Amino acid sequence: MSVFIEALSLVATPFTLMVIFLSAAFGLFVGAIPGLTATMATALLVPFSFYMDPIPAIAAIISCTTMAIIAGDIPGALMRIPGTPASAAYVDEAFAMTKAGRPARALGISICSSSVGGMIGFAALLFTAPLLGKVALQFSSFEYFWLALLGLSCAALISSGSRVKGTLSLLIGLFIALVGLDPLTASPRFSMGWTELMGGISFIPAMIGMFALSEILRHNPARPEGRGARMRIGNPLAGMGRVLWNHRLNVLRGSALGTAIGALPGAGGDLGAWIAYAVSKRFSKTPEKFGTGHAEGLVEASATNNAALSSAWIPAMVFGIPGDAVTAIAVGVLVMKGMNPGPTIFINNPQNFYAVMIIFALANLLIVPLGWLAVRSSRAIFRLSRTYLNATILAFCIVGSYAVNNSVFGIGVMLMMGVVAFILESKGFPIAPIILGIVIGPLVEQNFLTSMIITDGNLLGFFERPIAAGLGVFTISIWVLPLVLHVRKWLRAGRAVPGGNGR
Repeated sequence: MSVFIEALSLVATPFTLMVIFLSAAFGLFVGAIPGLTATMATALLVPFSFYMDPIPAIAAIISCTTMAIIAGDIPGALMRIPGTPASAAYVDEAFAMTKAGRPARALGISICSSSVGGMIGFAALLFTAPLLGKVALQFSSFEYFWLALLGLSCAALISSGSRVKGTLSLLIGLFIALVGLDPLTASPRFSMGWTELMGGISFIPAMIGMFALSEILRHNPARPEGRGARMRIGNPLAGMGRVLWNHRLNVLRGSALGTAIGALPGAGGDLGAWIAYAVSKRFSKTPEKFGTGHAEGLVEASATNNAALSSAWIPAMVFGIPGDAVTAIAVGVLVMKGMNPGPTIFINNPQNFYAVMIIFALANLLIVPLGWLAVRSSRAIFRLSRTYLNATILAFCIVGSYAVNNSVFGIGVMLMMGVVAFILESKGFPIAPIILGIVIGPLVEQNFLTSMIITDGNLLGFFERPIAAGLGVFTISIWVLPLVLHVRKWLRAGRAVPGGNGR
């Protein structure tokens, strides 16, 4: 208890509280701009952390990231331009709700679910960090392979419309993920002699192009709604208590899933949000409503997003292993400030660990008031002419694509992917599975090759470890169960016909 009080005294200083508030406002601003990401917002704050004490420096990163993640849902819901890869998992659902005349409801669900999920993740992190950290250390390439493959399996569940087209879109994403150097032999693949392609195709410019640029290309000035339609955005918090209570199982399940996946090094909220949305659709009583502006999947994926963000700090603080790009930046700041993360943090500086937890709680509480302010301010977007708005979005897309690797090549990737997505969507192919393939494809390949080297090519080795065997059986059952049910239904239909022979 004395350690917790000491941690509270480190956070409850006027300077630290001011840093938390200003960093949250900065993250909100950057995250809400189409084309700019939470990682970029965090990286921009690093130079300022040089002049701060350790706790305020980490507070700046945590509060900025937390707010930038939720702010990324604003352009996703209003313009179908996700601010983060995790937001891409449910951007179509949120945008469908906006097109149905309920933008405030879509944004309110994102704000409140993220805040509640983040607080649940904070509570789990506070009490179970050492235990979850030990479980995370037991994950080898076998477990990561099955987990990533489970994420890819979600493509068939999250795709609206034809599952065949959804699967083809996933294969396109996996092909894009293959571009670059082979992780085993370091030989170029599909690079066509271009040095830039040897580093692979970054998913940030690809995501910006496929969602933002394709949306701009779909704009038709001849339509009345294309000339700056006036959409009224009401109070995003109205009725949210009832919504969260009605979907309390989704909130709890999403928070638990996000906490578990976020604790795994390299997984983070991106994979968690995709799996959470797919799980929500799979176990929903009304799966046919998904993709039409249904609250159920939006609630669960949003809760997962921020819960995973909190638990991603478990491997970072307890073992010094970054859970995602943001915590990789944070680990660098911790080392620079002399707060070397690792197992000894609970022995030497336990107050620093609990100070980080308190900062998480404050940042998640700020989501609601600052998120409400951001949504109310976003009404100005619809007062602009759509032509000027598109030009502004395109400018930010170019800046964001360039800033990923400080290369003009990123802009070219964004433009090419935007045109490809525009053509594919016009033919009825979903875009979300493509992004899923680009994000998770390298994780599947690297862990598969590593595991095959360990087992000397023996596929049974993927089932020798208990956790890997459980994940493997669960993933395979997801593939096989629909086929078994379809065959069973077909056989029953054949027997139901008088004289039927099963045809």
